[in-house]
Amino acid sequence: MRKILVVGAGQSGLQLALGLLSHGYEVTLMTNRTADEVRDGKVMSTQCMFASALQTERDLGLNFWEPQAPRIEGLGVSVAAPDGTRPIDWVGRLDGYAQSVDQRVKMAGWLKAFTERGGQLVIHGAAVSDLDYFAGRYDLVLVAAGKGELVGMFGRDAARSPYTSPQRALAVSYVHGLGPRPEHPDFHAVRCNLVPTVGELFVMPTLTTSGPADILFWEGVPGGPLDVFDGVNDPAEHLRTTLELMKQFVPWEYDRARGVELTDANATLAGRYTPVVRDAVGELPSGGLVLGVADVVVANDPITGQGSNNAAKCAASYLDSILARGDKPFDGEWMRATFERYWDYAGHVTKWTNAMLSPPPEHVLGLIGAGGQLQPVADRFANGFDDPSDFEEWFFEPERAQNYLASLSA
Repeated sequence: MRKILVVGAGQSGLQLALGLLSHGYEVTLMTNRTADEVRDGKVMSTQCMFASALQTERDLGLNFWEPQAPRIEGLGVSVAAPDGTRPIDWVGRLDGYAQSVDQRVKMAGWLKAFTERGGQLVIHGAAVSDLDYFAGRYDLVLVAAGKGELVGMFGRDAARSPYTSPQRALAVSYVHGLGPRPEHPDFHAVRCNLVPTVGELFVMPTLTTSGPADILFWEGVPGGPLDVFDGVNDPAEHLRTTLELMKQFVPWEYDRARGVELTDANATLAGRYTPVVRDAVGELPSGGLVLGVADVVVANDPITGQGSNNAAKCAASYLDSILARGDKPFDGEWMRATFERYWDYAGHVTKWTNAMLSPPPEHVLGLIGAGGQLQPVADRFANGFDDPSDFEEWFFEPERAQNYLASLSA
């Protein structure tokens, strides 16, 4: 029986560890928090997982919360004007529903499932020296902890990383009491509110520790009017600031958020990070090699909501590559090939996400505007969140965009 060590217990690390267990591998999972500490801690992210990413969980029998989580059936876009109106406002329907489950709920549940299914759980904050000690005792070491000392083993891939600083300041609030969106009161949708030159507000239904809720998520251009959450440590002040900015920039969202309350004392999060792609293989002081997983090696800005989707699809791709390897050694050549197989998907996500961080070119503005006039454009844009590779066919190049719109008009 091959022995594998997974370091990090987020979406990718836990999903991959549980997948390996289901195929008979001896799996050790190392993380710095217990299930109870995760569930009782601060929110860790926003997340909206689309149909194909959700399917990777179903394939492993890990969709524990699917009956309880709100079904997200659409994705809407609004563009704010300086006078507080919405010259553009539409919603596209998803072919398959999406869902969001608070990672405190999911990771705590999956940690318990891991031990119940026979995995060995080690509660320890791993350092490079720990991995150096353990590497010789396992056939493969996978690093899925996207923060801290371990990330330093994976060098920045300059050719795939156009940014050297954070592109957005991030601020998250989980709330109860958000009113329905009057344009579609009969179904749930993620709403993307674009405020040109200022940033974006995302609103999405979720399932949290206290039941169904909503996430209010500001992404602010650094140095701009939304970049005001650094040093705001009081959750109540964080929410007040969130609502004041909504009132100023997206009053239609503020109107349904007047009475919201935080879901719990740990329901806010703020920060920023630099989007980056890293080398997939890290070398230990002893010369041993480890393979980076998900956002350890591909960390995109959350503006396109792909973090958990990438993590799930990376876990599924790596699992397939490990199973196909059989009894052969997990050497550096195999590690790099395994990452490149995943990059065939993640590269599309990275290209699209980086494009959305920049001021949109004229043809993209035309496509976003067309979503309000042509429902197929709105629907295709929405479903691109599930399959970002489709944007290659109609979104990036002006000529392709023009041909696509012309085909709809015809």
